This record gives sequence, C-alpha cells and structure tokens, in this order.
Amino acid sequence: MRYLVTGGCGFLGSNIAAELIGRGEEVLVFDNLSRLGSERNFSWLKEKGRFSFVKGDVRAAEALAGAVKDLRPEVIFHLAGQVAMTTSIKDPRLDFETNALGTLNLLEAARAHAPGAAILYSSTNKTYGDLEWVKYSETDTRYVPEGYPAGFPENIPLDFHSPYGCSKGSADQYMLDYHRIFGLRTAVFRHSSMYGGRQFSTYDQGWIGWFVQKAVEIQEGRLKEQFTISGNGKQVRDVLHAEDMVALYLAAADRMEALKGKAFNIGGGMPNSLSLLELFAMLEEELGIKMTYTRLPPRESDQKVFVADISRISALTGWAPKVGKREGVRRMIEWVKNGD
Repeated sequence: MRYLVTGGCGFLGSNIAAELIGRGEEVLVFDNLSRLGSERNFSWLKEKGRFSFVKGDVRAAEALAGAVKDLRPEVIFHLAGQVAMTTSIKDPRLDFETNALGTLNLLEAARAHAPGAAILYSSTNKTYGDLEWVKYSETDTRYVPEGYPAGFPENIPLDFHSPYGCSKGSADQYMLDYHRIFGLRTAVFRHSSMYGGRQFSTYDQGWIGWFVQKAVEIQEGRLKEQFTISGNGKQVRDVLHAEDMVALYLAAADRMEALKGKAFNIGGGMPNSLSLLELFAMLEEELGIKMTYTRLPPRESDQKVFVADISRISALTGWAPKVGKREGVRRMIEWVKNGD
C-alpha cells in the first residue's frame, strides 16, 4: 500500500514510518526537518530501508499538494504540527499556520488527489481546555477527577484554551467536517501523553522523556543545576508507549469504515496513568537517585488531570496498550542512555 506520513521525521512519525518501511510498504515521508532530533530520525530511517522523502512544510500548499498528487496515497498519517503550548503563546501565527492552515492544506490536497485515502490526524487532549469544571480530590501524589474512574470520554465538552488548543482544535474540527461535507475518510485521535524511542524531548514537550533525561543526568553526575517543574507535581496524564502508538495507527488504518468521521481519546488509560511525583518516585527506585527540583507556578491552561477513556477506540479496533508504564519507563531510560 501507499502511505504518506506528514511529520514523518518526528517522534510519532518516525516510529510509524520505520514500521511501514520494515514491512516493505511504499512510504513517502514529508517533513521540513525543523524539529529537534528530526535530522537524526531522518538518518535513522534511511538505515531501515527504502522510502521516498520530500523536504517540505505543510504551510506550503502547492508543495504538499504536489506530494499527494505524485503518490496518490491510500493512507495518510497527518502528524506534522507545532506541538508545544509554550511555543504557541510565543508565536501564535506560526502555531496557527502550521496546525490549522497546514491541516486545511492537507485536506484540500487529499480532496483533489486522493479522495479515497484513509486520513488519520494526531490531535490533542488540549481541545478540552483546562477541565477546571471537573471536581478533583487530592492524594499525597496526585489529583483524582471525581466521576471519571476510567478517564475522560469523547463526549465531554470541547473548550479550546491557548493558541495551541485553538489551532489543534480547529484542525481537529476541519478533519471531522471534511468527512461530513466532502466525504473524506478522516478520523481524529486526541492524544494524551506519548513517549518512547526517537523522542528528543525538551522542557516544554515530551515530559516523560525530559524527566528521564534529568534523572539519567543526576545518576551520571552531569546535572549542573536543579531542574524545574510547573505546579506541585500532582498533575496526572496517562502515558502511551511508541510501540503501542504504532500498533494503534496501523490497526486504525485497516478499520476506517468504522472510524471515519469520528474523534477518539487516545492514551494508555487509567492503569498507565502517572503524576509527576509518581514518575519521580519510579525513577528514583529504578536508578537509585534522589530527584530534587525547583517548583514554578502552574502553566497557563494546564490540566490537573487528563486520562483518556480508551474503551471506544478499543471496541472498534480491538487495540489495547500492551506496554505497561514501568516497563515503558525502563525502555525510555535505556534509550536515553544509549541513544541511536
């Protein structure tokens, strides 16, 4: 089959592309190589086998349309985007043009040149806003959302907060509307937290990887000053390992008749939920260290808790996470230590 992966040198994209290349599929990776680590992921992919590559930006409609026209993909994984809320606040126009306009460009290209393609879009839990309307209780290590023991389902209200939430939410809704109006076979995945190999984390994106980096630096005596956290560390996310992400996207592409026109909350589910404090305790146990840090004020529009209720996507695809949070964190430690 023919696959187009936008953002194919990013974390999620490179993992998916590598699996497709290994299967001998026809793969076109479209990426502007601007993201930290994307050049390294591109080199890594070239070691995996044959694929086509276009260095392009989703903001450039003609270049993107040309790639779609040349390939005529049967499956499009639209993963390119601006991924950090803090960056969106610093540069809202870049954020909008990349996420909202870039997605519109992709949809228009697909409508013109690949109208039958399965199109899966990587959206975000930030489309639900700060979730401050939820009542929370508090334990020693985490916030607990009352009334949502399995996590948040897709029918909670949308409430775009921050430029990032607005741009991703706009793209999210365009994806769904292009199914309604034009009949494109689109589906939206509203992700919680993802982590694993090929993720070059920064202080504002990829929190599992970032704090694993800090823990390894502590163990190896390389941390020069205390790292920082925003808030009290009781914020909770469910974490989904790269191996499970890849399995989900490929399973979903095979079941688009059931998924088209729908949005799904995606994560590791409540069994794979972690607060910052719980992650730190796990890292201290695994590495024999003490995590010391400086607290900053909570981030604007941050959610106290987001855990995805994944029952709907699981029912329609048969998919479920297989890599538990402790095993996943162990794998992340090894990847941070050993790199490529």
